[in-house]
Amino acid sequence: MAMPVLYDYWRSSASYRVRIALNLAGIAHETVVVNLLSGDHKAAQNLERNPMGAVPTLAIDGLVLTQSLAIIEYLIETRGVSLLPDDPAARARVRALAHVIAMDIHPVCNLSVVKRVMDLSGDGDKVRAEWMQHFIGQGLRAFESLLDHPASGTFCHGDQPGLADICLIPQLYNADRWDVDISGLKRIQAIRKACDQLPAFAMAHPDKNNF
Repeated sequence: MAMPVLYDYWRSSASYRVRIALNLAGIAHETVVVNLLSGDHKAAQNLERNPMGAVPTLAIDGLVLTQSLAIIEYLIETRGVSLLPDDPAARARVRALAHVIAMDIHPVCNLSVVKRVMDLSGDGDKVRAEWMQHFIGQGLRAFESLLDHPASGTFCHGDQPGLADICLIPQLYNADRWDVDISGLKRIQAIRKACDQLPAFAMAHPDKNNF
């Protein structure tokens, strides 16, 4: 069977999530770079495999999968990697945490969205920085509040990393990039420290994948 291929961009937080999940599942894969800054994502070749003109895309098991959370859930279901709890209520909680990042923060901070805001405002970099700081900060403060829950542990849910952590850590990379003050988010900081100790997270970091 062919080795899985991840169509990836190093700074894409959605791709970063999938890199973490692949590492946690122990799945060796090839990487094909889709350079977002060069517009590779809008080229015909990428649009054929990902009509949204985005990354990541994962070619695996004869399939071409898009959307980071759908890819990760496919890995959960087919590779036996435990990234969601067994209990339905706990699964709903973890998915809700993941969705705060992937469905609330990420879409409004997507490069194409922010570029459009910059074009309309005419204020360029100043507007972009303020936009990112506002929406990332607002979302992470809400995430911190959701962690005030008896099921939180070393990680977002219990003492093993899961889907919520996979979404959180790339968003914290973006927070650092845009100088968002998260110093007061103590639960998030503790989870980040725990994740930083795990090779699966460390090896997925953009600094390790800037090629």
